[in-house]
This record gives sequence, structure tokens and C-alpha cells, in this order.
Amino acid sequence: MTTSKSDELYQKACEFMPAGVNSPVRACKSIGRNPVFIDRANGSKIYDVDGNEYIDYVCSWGPNILGHAYSEVINAVISSAQKGLTFGACHEGEIELVELIKKHFPSMSKLRLVNSGTEAVMSAIRAARGFTGCDKIIKFEGCYHGHSDGLLVKAGSGLMTNSMPSSSGVPDGYAENTFLARYNDISSVKKILECHGNEIACIIVEPVAANMGVVPPEKGFLKQLRELSDEYNCILIFDEVITGFRLSIGGAQQLYGVNADLTTLGKIVGGGMPLAAYGGREDIMNTVAPLGSVYQAGTLSGNPVAVSAGSATIKALEKNESIYLELEQKSKKIEDAMTFIGLNVNRVGSLITPFFTERKVKNFDDASSCNTAQFARFCCYLLDNGIYSAPSQFEAMFVSIAHSDDDIDYTCDVISKFR
Repeated sequence: MTTSKSDELYQKACEFMPAGVNSPVRACKSIGRNPVFIDRANGSKIYDVDGNEYIDYVCSWGPNILGHAYSEVINAVISSAQKGLTFGACHEGEIELVELIKKHFPSMSKLRLVNSGTEAVMSAIRAARGFTGCDKIIKFEGCYHGHSDGLLVKAGSGLMTNSMPSSSGVPDGYAENTFLARYNDISSVKKILECHGNEIACIIVEPVAANMGVVPPEKGFLKQLRELSDEYNCILIFDEVITGFRLSIGGAQQLYGVNADLTTLGKIVGGGMPLAAYGGREDIMNTVAPLGSVYQAGTLSGNPVAVSAGSATIKALEKNESIYLELEQKSKKIEDAMTFIGLNVNRVGSLITPFFTERKVKNFDDASSCNTAQFARFCCYLLDNGIYSAPSQFEAMFVSIAHSDDDIDYTCDVISKFR
């Protein structure tokens, strides 16, 4: 498999962009090779500029649950784009999408559309602070909530991949307002609340962690977070940027039966276009301008083209909720193939991570024990055999309904031969 054109493009990209990329993990530094440059995609496949075909398990980091270039989504985007790319004004499509979201996330009584998961989380935390009058927040080691200043403290994903415990350029004052708890360790949350309960605006968590690799919540963990938030009158925020509409049509909240006060959504809610949302209890959301004093705005918020893609995607999921059973079955086959050769696998629905460690991965420390060199060898092996997977030990594989039985069988066969 030759990647000479990708290599040439990467050298050119490095002249203009930091490390030649617009998002750190794409640089593939942790697996010791140059990134491939993608030319086009369709269904379960992506094709690089050298003409190589790959079965894609990145799925643009999650939104392509229907596969690439799904016809109903593409047609909706084309139809919307023909009317104009952006208005910076109200339009009917916004109402249609937020109604669809609220239908499946009933805890989101009111919501706002924004442009990225980072923006959604930043806005949700600001609303929580404005509502409670408190400044401090609790987050969990290894959970990634975007790259806003106060959240780049022992975050997952790219920071773990690049061995960065935090980020330069973040003033100390931001980090001082962020308390760190251990994922799946409710006692660590209780200790913070016992000491600082009257200062805490919110607890924010990925209900299924997916940025230190996939780490599911242990039984009772989310329910106990709900109870502690109620006891100490702080806001519980579920970051469902990845899990929303992927684990079920109602996200992790439907799957685990625990509702948040505020929820952030991204990825699938935009159907592959830049779009995200945050929302929750009406009394909290009524603090957002112009109703209240919590300011948040955006020229491209509710962009008509992005909204059309999101609505078309959710409608497609509504048509056939057996999609989730199909995803479960296909993903289980991949998990079984990995387990069969001795890999340590975490999976929730169509989110999968093989961990190269002997420890069962339940938190940040467990994930940090992984042999990243071994993972790099595995990832490169998959690429060399036409399987495109996340170039980081601390990300997830994503399965889509476009992955055929042949795709899954081939993937499992390739995995079975890894030594």
C-alpha cells in the first residue's frame, strides 16, 4: 500500500499548519507514521488521495452513524444549500431540529444550537454558574469536554495521546476553579462536596467516557452522581457529545435511566456538519440571554445547512430503531475477535476500545497504564490491511449501520491474525 501522495501533502501542510493538522490526533504521531489524506468517502469506506480503500471505524469521530454520504442526509444538505448557506437569522429548520432533540431527550426542556461540542460545554457550564452563583466545577480525570480553558485539566483524548497533563496558555485561575474526581469512584466526588459543596456550580461527566478510550460507568455510578447533585444543589451536566443518539436514540440517559439537569450534544446531532446543542431544565436555560444575564451568541448558531443534516439524520434513526440492535450485534463480533486474541476490550454499544494493558480499565489511571507502543503496532497493522481506526490508544472505534457483514467479517479475520 503506497501513500506517497499523502506524504507529499503532509509535508506541504506542515508548512502552513502546526504539525500539518487542524486537530492534534490527526497527526498520527503516537503511531509513528504520517496521516493519510482522504479524498472521498461512501458508506463504510473512505478513499485516500493515493486511491487506497479503507473500512472506516473513525466515522469522523462518531457522527456518521448512518455511514458516509447517506443519501437522505446529502439530499437534505443540497436542498438547504440551494436556498442559501447562512442567514444569521431565525428559520423554521431550527425549530424542527430542536423539537426532534427534545422528543428523545425529554430532560432538555429548552435548548440552544451552537457550532461545536466545545462551545456547547462551555455554554452549559456558564449557564450552571450563572444559575447557581457559584464558580467551581467538578470534572473527572480522563474525561474530555472540549478545549476551553477551565476544562484542560487531566483531560483525555489528544492530551493523553500527546502526553500532556494539561495545556500551556491556560491561566492558573481557570484551573483553580476545577476540582478533579476519579471516574467510577463516587467517594472522590463525596470528598470534594463535603469540603466545598456550597461552592460547586456543577458536576460534569461523560456518562460513558470515550476520550480515555471507552470506559463505561460502573453500576450505580451515574445514579449516585444524580443523588449527590440533588443533595448539594449543584447542576449535573452530562456531556453526550459522543453518546447522544449513538448508544440509543435517547443517548446514555435513556440507556442508563438517569437524567441530567443540563445536556450537551454534538456529533450525530449535526449529521456530519458542524453543529452541537446544549439544554436542560427550563429554569436554568431561562438564565441565558436575552431572557437572563448569561450571555451566549453565535453568527452561525443554527446554521440552516447543518440543521438540515441533523434533522435528516435523526429522522433516519427514528424510522428504524432496530438500527441500535444491528449496531450492537456487529460491534459485539469485533469485540469478540479482539478478546479471542487476548486484547483487553471495553465496549458500550457501537463504541469500542482495545486496551493494551493487563488491568481492567475503569478510570484514568488504568488507561494511563496502557502500552502505547503495542497499540501503535496494532493500529498500523490495521491500516496496512485496509482498516482505518483511530490513531490513538485513548479514542474509540465507531461502528455504523453502513458496515456490511462482509466488512465486519473481514475486520474480524484481520484482527484474528494479529500477533
